[in-house]
Amino acid sequence: MIKAALSVLLVLVAMSSTSGKYIPKSGKRITQTLARGWGDQLIWAQTYEEALYWARSRNKPLMVLFHLEDCPHSQELKKGFSEDNMIQRMLDEDFIVLNLMYETTDKHLSPDGQYVPRIIFVDPTMTVRADIVGRYSNRMYAYEPADIKLLKSNMEKAKKLLKSEL
Repeated sequence: MIKAALSVLLVLVAMSSTSGKYIPKSGKRITQTLARGWGDQLIWAQTYEEALYWARSRNKPLMVLFHLEDCPHSQELKKGFSEDNMIQRMLDEDFIVLNLMYETTDKHLSPDGQYVPRIIFVDPTMTVRADIVGRYSNRMYAYEPADIKLLKSNMEKAKKLLKSEL
């Protein structure tokens, strides 16, 4: 009787500890410092050049996320972004991801200015997808926590464009 109760308790504890956050199919991964809280279970590229190489060699779109640690808008988006299991799963399975706290030398990644948070999609041919935008006309690649649904839609669009154009 005690063994059965302990077994049930152990199963309940195991289920409760895994039910909240996304866990990749390959199992829990060690948190990377490159994640910076945006998706601790994701594999993040270290540099833009490395991310472009991975995107091309794995034939996956690249999502570049520009943010600052001391920016309240970045922090708010990070919270919604990291807690959304669908976004985390899609990024893990279908994208190469890079988060940057500095600007790159590629001016194509700041077509309408250098602001944060900003999310840009790049396809495996190294073409910046200027047609995948957020809801703002003055900051076309900005997203807020309320825009998570639009971000998911844009991620799906990046995947579909990849299949239809390449």
